[in-house]
Amino acid sequence: MNRLIDIFSFSEEFPLIFTQADFWIFFAIIYFIYALIYSKKSVRSAYLFLISLVFYYKTSGLFIGILLFSTINDYFLGKTIYNSTSQLKRKILVTISVILNLSTLCYFKYAYFFTDSYNYLFKTNYEVFNALAYWANGISQIDYFTVDAIILPVGISFYTFQTISYSVDIYRKQLKPLDSIIDFGFFVSFFPQLVAGPIVRASDFVPQIRKDIVVTKEDFGRGTYMILKGLIKKMIFADFIAMNFLDPIFDMPEMFSGFTNVMAMIGYSLQIYGDFSGYTDIAIGLALLMGYKLPKNFNSPYKAIHCGDFWKRWHISLSTWLKDYLYIPLGGNRNGTAASYIISAIIISGVLFAVGDFLIGMFVFWILMLIAFLSHINKSVAKHINTNINVLLTMLIGGLWHGASWKFVVWGGLNGLGILVYKYWKRISPYEKSNHFIVTTWKIALTFAFITFTRIYFRGNSMDHIARFYEQVMNNMDWQNATLVLWEYRLVFGVMLVGYITHWLPYATKDYFEAVFIKSPMMVKGTVAVAVAILCYQTYAADFQPFIYFQF
Repeated sequence: MNRLIDIFSFSEEFPLIFTQADFWIFFAIIYFIYALIYSKKSVRSAYLFLISLVFYYKTSGLFIGILLFSTINDYFLGKTIYNSTSQLKRKILVTISVILNLSTLCYFKYAYFFTDSYNYLFKTNYEVFNALAYWANGISQIDYFTVDAIILPVGISFYTFQTISYSVDIYRKQLKPLDSIIDFGFFVSFFPQLVAGPIVRASDFVPQIRKDIVVTKEDFGRGTYMILKGLIKKMIFADFIAMNFLDPIFDMPEMFSGFTNVMAMIGYSLQIYGDFSGYTDIAIGLALLMGYKLPKNFNSPYKAIHCGDFWKRWHISLSTWLKDYLYIPLGGNRNGTAASYIISAIIISGVLFAVGDFLIGMFVFWILMLIAFLSHINKSVAKHINTNINVLLTMLIGGLWHGASWKFVVWGGLNGLGILVYKYWKRISPYEKSNHFIVTTWKIALTFAFITFTRIYFRGNSMDHIARFYEQVMNNMDWQNATLVLWEYRLVFGVMLVGYITHWLPYATKDYFEAVFIKSPMMVKGTVAVAVAILCYQTYAADFQPFIYFQF
């Protein structure tokens, strides 16, 4: 009984995580009750909304208030937008919705980022003060919240984008608002995908809320398969190699050779894929077991043949969200708007200040001046700038979404440049239309190398930390001891090899194994599940690791 109380009680040290036994006890209990009431639609929505709030409370404590604020705010704004006959009023209301959501997100996620940037630019010494916590403490007369720090609520980036899409889709007359705030709360907070995605569009999920739930044998088999696949990705291909190889190297890259640092970057590409896609696989599997379908979020991204192809395969729910709600409204590939140029100028200036190198700053400044001059005297150059600026801007903002640091903007900018370089390269490449195995392999290898290279800005703790990594790679590869490194970490590299081989298997092979599992008897499914659980938990030599995307 004490164990059950602990599972359903808030604890900062023990949140509910998919890789913990506590979560599966939690899910078994709520799934048993769900099986009894799922046919009653209103009761089902209320029950899953309540369970999702409990789950989020277990993860984030009183930050559940922010989730409820977003839910109530966008529910009533959505209905008001839909019922309004004035186009001006509709536009004002949807603008209010977007501003409220983004302001809340920026307050919690970017307060330190903006404060540090301001201090660096104007040589001031301001510190972050949590005005919201001060106000809450004053109302409650209890100093529950600390006022000298702002803590990022888990999942705020994901559910904020969901509620924004709801209001915007209603404004665009692509969606009718929900009649029940309970149904809307269920949509916003559905616990499998609440804290790390995938980002669910209202137009995709809302029609499922009031449908008759039927979990077929195929759905149950596929859901179980997705869960087991996700656990393997997270606990073996992500956490095992992180704990036994990656973390010590990224903590102190200068203590290891350049070769070891490069191998760590290759390992990190597998870790972050296994971690993030593992979470979404489990989320999709859990939803299937309850009769709901979540969008696919990954499509073998390391099979991509160019950078643009990669972003059609990686974090698909975010990429499509940014395309529909940022890239296209800014003008898409037709033209750049005034907003495009203003936002781009602000971001580029911020990156240059963050890098802090005068020569690099001057080089970029004169390059931009040259581009501006050529655009002024040559319409062809201006057209190229206008049709490409929104790609780069979307990737820059996408980088900033991932983290409140200029290094994430650099990471997004490099990916944007990768997309644009390929756009022009394919016009002159003699092999662009070739499907030869060697050509395809070369494209995949080159794309993978580029994506892996850019991730040092994603993983590095700071610009100084990233510089130390590059210094080792450029000046201390230490090739003579490479074989020794491979042997010393042979188990880790063996796991990495298996991870990449399974990733690059043909789709037909993967589909075959999935189909065999789905059609197998329940006894076989149970045996495989027990074997996977034993394998995964045997790999652990330390505490459970949270999912990387919890911090976003």
